Amino acid sequence: MHPILFRVPLPRTTLPLLWVLCALAGIAAIVAIYQFVTKNRSFAIGAAVATVALGAAAFVFRASTVPVGPLPIYSYGVMLGLSLVVGWYLTLGLAERDGLPKELMANNYVVTAVAAVVGSRILYIVTNLNEFESFGAMLDVRKGGLVAYGGFLGGFIGSLVFLRRHGIPLLPWADVAVPSLASGLMITRVGCYLFGCDFGHPLEKTAPAWLQKLGTFPRWDPSLIETSTGVPGGSPAWIQHVKKHLIEDDATASLPVHPTQIYESLVGLSLLVLLLVSRRYQKFRGQIFLLFTFAYGVGRFLLEMLRADDERGWIPPSLPEHILLPLALALFAVGYVVGISKMVENPTMRRLSQILAFVPAVVLFLALRPESFGTSATIELSTSQAVALSTGLAAAFAFSVYHQAALAHPEAAMAIPQLAYVDDEAAEKKAESNVADEDEDEDEDGEAAAAEKKAADADEDEDEAPRVKKKPAKKAQKAAASDEAPKAVATKKTKKKPVEEERTSEPPPSEES
Repeated sequence: MHPILFRVPLPRTTLPLLWVLCALAGIAAIVAIYQFVTKNRSFAIGAAVATVALGAAAFVFRASTVPVGPLPIYSYGVMLGLSLVVGWYLTLGLAERDGLPKELMANNYVVTAVAAVVGSRILYIVTNLNEFESFGAMLDVRKGGLVAYGGFLGGFIGSLVFLRRHGIPLLPWADVAVPSLASGLMITRVGCYLFGCDFGHPLEKTAPAWLQKLGTFPRWDPSLIETSTGVPGGSPAWIQHVKKHLIEDDATASLPVHPTQIYESLVGLSLLVLLLVSRRYQKFRGQIFLLFTFAYGVGRFLLEMLRADDERGWIPPSLPEHILLPLALALFAVGYVVGISKMVENPTMRRLSQILAFVPAVVLFLALRPESFGTSATIELSTSQAVALSTGLAAAFAFSVYHQAALAHPEAAMAIPQLAYVDDEAAEKKAESNVADEDEDEDEDGEAAAAEKKAADADEDEDEAPRVKKKPAKKAQKAAASDEAPKAVATKKTKKKPVEEERTSEPPPSEES
């Protein structure tokens, strides 16, 4: 296991916390001014609030210092960052396919991610208050200490507030967001495994050798990582086994336990495939979100039965183990029959799946049933189990309601309501494009008018050309006529001369006559 991937070499010193907070406040102020100038009022207000909050914190902690030294890069933090990057591209890609505004969805993703981290940390703190000695320890998330369901609830609330502020319906966004939650489970649980948290109960001695090797967590070098447990550095499983005297202090590794981190990572991968395939058969908006909520609820409830870490919190009432757990699985089966099973269109297969849904509850009851009445251990549900059961059942019944509405109005069920938000930047871009289009239209109209004028001039030239040609012809005819006129006169004269000659050549009349 590698809880720390590497360390960034930094000199060992201390920095006044006042400087750090003032620098952050200055950055927030610059962001607020920029957002105000660009007319993004919502972000401008948020940045302004952050500026005031950081300034107040700088005043309160003006005498405090922050130790600086080689910066450890924790494996869990790296995996958390990687999951956010993968979720970013996955969510925005699906949002673009569904016709949601990409830029606004990007802003919503940031809000959702921040709210998810805050929510997951808050739920962990609430369920493990005795673990923290100072306020600063509550803010340190590099070593883990996040509850997945707290992240889901925090992200849900954050996105709900943001989307309502911009007049966007929640369910279309939830459908494109939950696949990134599944991918996040797949990636972050690998970080949990590298750190060693969220481990399971000890394995049976008959477990396969490869599984025992996979579930063995080592004792760390005391200088590798700081601990506040009073026990030399080691993986959480090793520390717990030492505290419970299951192993000696000098043991090099923990007992082989269920690697529940890997189990949940595989659950995340399975959910990711299920959700992406189910998108092809989606009947109504919110279907993918409700399917994820129910399916993850079932998976998480079962995984919690294998978990052995103590930092989970417990919810009353206490009931015998062989009653509480099978009863919860039976409730999940009822939820499947009422809602989720409607996805199976074949009546025979749907009926068969509904019957099989009750098999896990029956099998678990038979496995946990005590030999004699009253000897079963009483247990409580963990915080995650209680949340999984309640949200899973709520999702199943909501699925039934939305599915019935989709059967009555299939087109309306898949339609995205008209978005009521006004995106200033998009409006400006649209206005600029309209102005550019108008300019292009004017240029095209001017060119068309010039072309028409040129064509008209060409037609006039063609009409005048025959006239010009006819004028020289007439002149030539007149010139030819003028040339022929003397000739005609001359011929007339020549014709008259012989007559006169004939007249002169006649003999004179005789005197006798």
